[in-house]
Amino acid sequence: MSGRSGGAGSALTWSALREVKCAELEQAADGWGRVSNRADAVRDRIEGELLPGLRDTQKGEAPDAAVRGLRRLGTNFQYIYTECGLLRTTLNSLAHEIKTQQRVLQGALDDAAALRFTVQADGSVTYPAAGEGLIDGKPLAGGTASGVPNPGMVPPSGLVAPNPNAGKAQDIADRVAQAVRAAADADWRYARILRSLKAHEGLGVPVATWTDAAADAAAVRDAARGYLKDAIPHDASPAERKAWWAGLTDEQREEYLAVYPDQIGNLDGIPALVRDAANRDNLQLLMGKLEGRDDADSATKLAALREIDRQLRAVPDVGQPPMYLLGIGDQGNGRAIVSYGNPDTSRNVAAYVPGLNTSLDKEFAEGDLKRARDTAAAARDIDQSSAVITWLGYDAPQSPDGWSSLAVAGSGRAEAGGRAFNGFMAGLVASNDHADPNLTAIGHSYGSRTVGAATQEEGGIPGVTDIVLVGSPGVGVDRAEDLGVGRDHVYVGAAENDVVTKLPDSEHAVISGLGRALGPAGSLAVDLVNGGDADLWFGTDPASEEFGGRRFGADDGPPLIGPGRVTSDAHSQYFDPKLDSTSSRSIALIAAGRGEEVKPERPR
Repeated sequence: MSGRSGGAGSALTWSALREVKCAELEQAADGWGRVSNRADAVRDRIEGELLPGLRDTQKGEAPDAAVRGLRRLGTNFQYIYTECGLLRTTLNSLAHEIKTQQRVLQGALDDAAALRFTVQADGSVTYPAAGEGLIDGKPLAGGTASGVPNPGMVPPSGLVAPNPNAGKAQDIADRVAQAVRAAADADWRYARILRSLKAHEGLGVPVATWTDAAADAAAVRDAARGYLKDAIPHDASPAERKAWWAGLTDEQREEYLAVYPDQIGNLDGIPALVRDAANRDNLQLLMGKLEGRDDADSATKLAALREIDRQLRAVPDVGQPPMYLLGIGDQGNGRAIVSYGNPDTSRNVAAYVPGLNTSLDKEFAEGDLKRARDTAAAARDIDQSSAVITWLGYDAPQSPDGWSSLAVAGSGRAEAGGRAFNGFMAGLVASNDHADPNLTAIGHSYGSRTVGAATQEEGGIPGVTDIVLVGSPGVGVDRAEDLGVGRDHVYVGAAENDVVTKLPDSEHAVISGLGRALGPAGSLAVDLVNGGDADLWFGTDPASEEFGGRRFGADDGPPLIGPGRVTSDAHSQYFDPKLDSTSSRSIALIAAGRGEEVKPERPR
């Protein structure tokens, strides 16, 4: 088409538009799709069979070099998969838009034929005499109406042609002109995209190539909005989204995964394997996008994405559960949802919500993911059908001086996060293969406040039967039974030296303020000795007798003020089997659906 139209203002004719064979465009799209699928299959074989087999059976410099070569080859095939998938969708989207305008054109031509009007080669419409003259009663003369491709740009004249055929002819001429103009515009837009979808020379896929691929994907997404994106059921329930995905053809799914991995990978209700595949591809595009920037925020997120990518490509150690990327994004402080174990096939699924100062950085990629990985490994030793998720699906509060500042005391982030968390958990319920899976919500630090907020939404947290609160400054309610799962299913871990579990309530904030005047050590010390009162900043202390939950044991942790330093390490070791075997074992039992076996600890 481009050879005929040449651009948005070119002389594309209605007869040329009518003759465009969109089936040929769709056949070409199918060809690129087959190439994309073959590249994807080869990449899967490299990463799923060849690399693990080589690493497991061969040691030395030569096998190490072969591993590096295979990784590069896998990256090459991933790039081919992405670019060929974009070509497929570009051609299909162009065909979609051209067919739409062909239907508009054909409707106008059919109306002209029914009225016995003549559509001229230039798109004008000739109409015959009709009506009656006011003076002699004879039919009014016919004429020719020229179409207006952009009616909104032409002000109405206020004149009405006396021949009744004139208005009908004008409508037909306008529709012809508008169809031709829209088709020429589409041809011009897609020609630009197709010219940009070309690979760099050579076999390597450097960082700059992925930066270009991210720009290519953005251009195709924008162009294909009417063809694909508008059909994605963002406003539907997770169950409806699952049904939508199940109802698509294989070809439609392939296109969505190639062009909108960011949308499909983060859509609650879509099966975990699909989300994982989409997010692994989107991860490459995100890294390419951030590589093209030089600000500190992009550099921080890029370091996290690289570490997550490294872990995804690594072969799990013996006993470690497989890793699934259920969500990834750079919006806000960053988003990442990682599951250890398949949450769709597991009977027991736990989701851990991190808290204060958590963002998409390398510390999250190394530390917060390790908490879920350690818990999943221990839970699977108890019941193999278990999965544990780290859920960073909200903007946790950021405070440079940590909990020694009460600047993060508001609940707005928790409430927004609670709503997002409920959507995610509803998606787990919809996609899980079991009729009644055991779901657990785990909140650490401010994440416990987020879990508490989620329980207060209508219907509570979807599917959740057990709640674990560790290192909690309060959850926004005063009694365990207010969390909606029954007090016997609310489990609490609070280390004796964890200052966050002893933050004062607002009535004691002035005292804490005096402590801050003495510096961080003074502030934390005042917070720590705020014993004897069950009220914390976000409500009753979950570890207190008044709250009524089931407290389990936790190592005291390092003292707040040690030799020459102040530390809050006691707040961070609940999940670590080496630093706190008692707490980590209890969390694993609950995640595996065996909470009744947790050894109780006396409440405060």
